[in-house]
Amino acid sequence: MHDNREHIEARINRFLRERLGGNLWKDRRAALIEVWEAPGEPVPFVQARAQEYRTFDTGQPWGAPWGTTWFRISGTVPGEWPGPESGPGQGDRPELLLDLGFSGDGPGFEAEALVYTPAGDIVKAVEPRNLHVPLGQGPGETFEFYVETASNPNLITGFTYAPTPMGDPATAGRAPLYVFRTADLALLDTTAWNLAQDFWTLNGLMHELPMDQPRRYEILRAMERAVTAVDPADVSGTAAAGREQLAGVLAQPAAASAHRIHAVGHAHIDSAWLWPVRETVRKVARTFANVLELMEQDPDFIFTASSAQQYAWLKQYYPELFARVVQRVREGRFVPTGGMWVEADTNMPGGEAMARQFVAGQRFFAENFGVEPEVVWLPDSFGYSAALPQIARAAGCRWFLTQKISWNDTNAMPHSTFSWEGIDGSRLFTHFPPVATYNAELSGQELARAQRQYAEKGFGNTSLVPFGWGDGGGGPTREMLAAAHRTASLEGSPKVKLSTPEQFFAAAQEELADPQVWSGELYLEFHRGTYTSQANTKQGNRRSEHLLREAELWAAAAALAGGTEYPYDALEQAWSTVLLQQFHDILPGTSIAWVHQEAERRYAEVAAGLQMLIENSARALLGPGGQVAALNAGPYPVAGIAAAGAGPVPAPTPWLWEREGGGWRITSGELSLRVDDAGLFRSLTEVPGGREVFLPDRPGNLFQLFRDTPNQWDAWDLDAHYRYSSKDLMQPDAMDLEPGSAGRVLRITRSFGNSSLLQRISLSPDGGAVEIEVDVDWHEQQKLLKLAFPLAVHADRAASEIQFGHIFRPTHANTSWDAARFETVAHRWIHVGEPGYGVAIANNSTYGHDTFREAVDGRICTTVRLSLLRGPLFPDPETDQGTHRFRFSLRPGAGIAEAVREGYRLNLPLRQVSGVSSTAVEPVLHVDNPAVVVEAVKLAEDRSGDVIVRLYEAHGGRARAVLRPAFGHDGVSATDLLERPVASDAVADGTGEPAGGVSLELRPFEILTLRFRRRPR
Repeated sequence: MHDNREHIEARINRFLRERLGGNLWKDRRAALIEVWEAPGEPVPFVQARAQEYRTFDTGQPWGAPWGTTWFRISGTVPGEWPGPESGPGQGDRPELLLDLGFSGDGPGFEAEALVYTPAGDIVKAVEPRNLHVPLGQGPGETFEFYVETASNPNLITGFTYAPTPMGDPATAGRAPLYVFRTADLALLDTTAWNLAQDFWTLNGLMHELPMDQPRRYEILRAMERAVTAVDPADVSGTAAAGREQLAGVLAQPAAASAHRIHAVGHAHIDSAWLWPVRETVRKVARTFANVLELMEQDPDFIFTASSAQQYAWLKQYYPELFARVVQRVREGRFVPTGGMWVEADTNMPGGEAMARQFVAGQRFFAENFGVEPEVVWLPDSFGYSAALPQIARAAGCRWFLTQKISWNDTNAMPHSTFSWEGIDGSRLFTHFPPVATYNAELSGQELARAQRQYAEKGFGNTSLVPFGWGDGGGGPTREMLAAAHRTASLEGSPKVKLSTPEQFFAAAQEELADPQVWSGELYLEFHRGTYTSQANTKQGNRRSEHLLREAELWAAAAALAGGTEYPYDALEQAWSTVLLQQFHDILPGTSIAWVHQEAERRYAEVAAGLQMLIENSARALLGPGGQVAALNAGPYPVAGIAAAGAGPVPAPTPWLWEREGGGWRITSGELSLRVDDAGLFRSLTEVPGGREVFLPDRPGNLFQLFRDTPNQWDAWDLDAHYRYSSKDLMQPDAMDLEPGSAGRVLRITRSFGNSSLLQRISLSPDGGAVEIEVDVDWHEQQKLLKLAFPLAVHADRAASEIQFGHIFRPTHANTSWDAARFETVAHRWIHVGEPGYGVAIANNSTYGHDTFREAVDGRICTTVRLSLLRGPLFPDPETDQGTHRFRFSLRPGAGIAEAVREGYRLNLPLRQVSGVSSTAVEPVLHVDNPAVVVEAVKLAEDRSGDVIVRLYEAHGGRARAVLRPAFGHDGVSATDLLERPVASDAVADGTGEPAGGVSLELRPFEILTLRFRRRPR
């Protein structure tokens, strides 16, 4: 009666560790193992089955990095064993146990396997903490399995993120990584197994209860009695007695006021990360196979999964498994969610690309499952654009979930459940699971944390816990389901209900009818380096997005003119590639070398295919001949405001550089720029007017090199302390006119460390902007290269382009929230201004920026710095090494309207097409208000031939405009992103407009999709 509590807990812990855990299976018997090693990339089952297998024994090494090894495992079920109909709680169950040499960590980061029958049917996967394969054979019957094993390297062993050559097949080597430990037939002792689950749940709950709670000691004493009741020499025979001692404390119901948890089974499967895309295809099959097998065992189990791309892979490569998923979807037990093609990054994809994530995702779910998810499911992306609420609502989504904001390094978000308002005023009912993980096991610690951290106490009492092994897949296990059943109503614990995302959100919205509102972006105070890492991947994305715009526009124009058929399949394939590579570990630059090498290769293929498509469409539209046409696919063509146009090739810019003192000067009718002997911009003034852009002691065009040694995640993080170690690159190697430029381009070269850069400076064709091209040969590691423009502008905020609009962020650090936002994302432009004057800086592939104010001799200077390159060591130690090209423009005297125009101009330059008979074509569309920007012109997804036009208000104010198509049509309607008619106040009455004109009235940043019904030919 007077035993010390610590002594009792020590006794319980040793019992669980040494007595019970090793006695869950009994009567182990070795199976026969044979092996065949695939010589290269993975092969289909049929090919693997046809190979010659050799004898293999446990204890032998196997598996070169990224290799595939097939094992054939066979044996005979002992005649005295029970049949296969048994399950947990139903008597002993025969199973095959496979240990491929696992480290004991969670699934997804080392060796994995998929088990087939000889007929090619998939049984389930084998992974760490999920070693068993059910035996369907009866006593005395033989069995045989083919086991496809992947020897994927464990790149974060012990959570150490060290540089490794394993992320690149060229440097990974061929030495075996694993030693095969076990292939045993065994009987699962279901009574002992259930006793272990009882202990796991109660022990976890006990340690979360306050020390003065009687319930804590009731559980402690019950577990003590259970340990006494179980004989270590006969665990199987006495496990039932142990369960009897725990039955009473397990039967005590939860309090009526207990926190309510919707436990949603899922598996976060990164579409690429520390493994290539091809391995993700197999991870999806393994995880979904585990889920389907678990559904056979537990009729209450429901599973949800996002990412249409992953279902599409399953359909393509594992059709039998996909058919089983379809059936479970019909039953409501396998629940597609998310509505997107992949769980994308939302900071860097362009507006139309974000829209297409939903168009492609929702279309796949509707066509294959007859469902349209209403939940945006992004647990692990690195911050969330303020444009997302409107885009999601336009795709039919009502709810949003993420867990990642719990990773903030400075400020805790004040809400668990709230209404998230985007830049246009659209709102999404949003939930941040207070459990603060998307890989929960439903442990006592996790459940208590969810209850403790739930922020809406007193207003609501419901949260969601996503459970299941994730990142590398794996999904829920039978142990997790056992925990869910035991905590359905358990005194001291939140109430746990197996559920779906939709069921949770419906319940949460009902109890929290008037949620608090969070307006603007959901900025992640962490992973700020993701705006810059892997510059080639980011450049490939930006270029692909604009090539797709051009390709769709010119293909639509050619089809409308009857010149050619619209290339639906080619465009759909290009979009699929680009959307996949916007996954939140590819586009952010946080994957292994193999992933980014493959991404760059695929971007090159997309570019080549789209370039050919554009030129073919243009020639079909303009006719064959010997002339050269300059095509403009931007919203502001040469001849008036329209969505497409063509014209003669422009004449060379007439403005020339002249020497001035030790530097150079160039002057147009709009600007005068002086560059000093260090290659810095000493003066930039408008002509006439004379407003100076730079202060005397703060010249522009300053390259700065910083030490970049994050505290944790190399490729992900840019920590604030980088600013304390910097070097200004002041002395150029040479500065002279670019050969062949006829005096129009100034060339500056610099060298630093092991790297060098070449800069070309000129003026834009209209003479109103400075154009800067930078070639960098980069060989630095753990360094950050930025380009700074300190501007003589007193700006308390900066405008940054995001999808379908822009967002304002403070340039000061008044609050901890402002200070934490020291690196931000912008798309094609960033603008700083004071009343009456502003400056726009545009780019063609840069996303990371920082903007801040400083006082210089009593005058305020607002500095804009663009982040060009980094050199992180993990997960790719060769990140960004090599050559890169960037383009920027600096336009003084600019407002938001000019910034928008500059961003499109730099990213959609005139395109010259030779071999045409005409050099002019009527634009497909005319818009009479530059605030209304046409983002996409294409033919409808349903292949009806209808024309889809997507446009938005870009300046942040209300806008009226008239849209005039240059093609015949039988009417126009507003649609959602899925191109279905919707009511819209934006399409005003067209009375009084010329025939064919559409009168529009748009709210600030409103997105409008129009469908023009085509007249039959």
